[in-house]
Amino acid sequence: MKVIFLKDVKGQGKKDEIKEVKAGYAQNFLIKNGYAVALTETSKKKLETEQKNAKTQDELDKKENLKLKEKIEKLTIKFKLRTGKQDQVFGSISTKQINDELTKNGIKIDKKKIKLDNPISSLGFHNVNLELRKDVIAVLKVHVDKEK
Repeated sequence: MKVIFLKDVKGQGKKDEIKEVKAGYAQNFLIKNGYAVALTETSKKKLETEQKNAKTQDELDKKENLKLKEKIEKLTIKFKLRTGKQDQVFGSISTKQINDELTKNGIKIDKKKIKLDNPISSLGFHNVNLELRKDVIAVLKVHVDKEK
């Protein structure tokens, strides 16, 4: 019996995959628990429509993220930190502070998308990667200056 998987089932199939399985397994487990539906003309057309809609939505999402990337890469965020002798910095800049500054500039993103290995704790210009999507990474310029 051929089925279309609605969810990932470990060792059997992935979501939206069409696969041949034993009739008893399909009826008593997969279909009964909502993991799959039987393959019919109607279910096949529905799957194709859903895949087409998902692809269109993905393309729109990518276009929006590319526009956001351009906006971010034109921006330079400035911070001031207290310094001691020989420009030793007190404190650091965290992802939360970067996210707050982005929000002030009209850019709302999840702070988990800000990829910062260590908090910024030195003066000068720093590049910070923002992973908007797996395939869209923006580079934000951050300038840290000393407080006067």
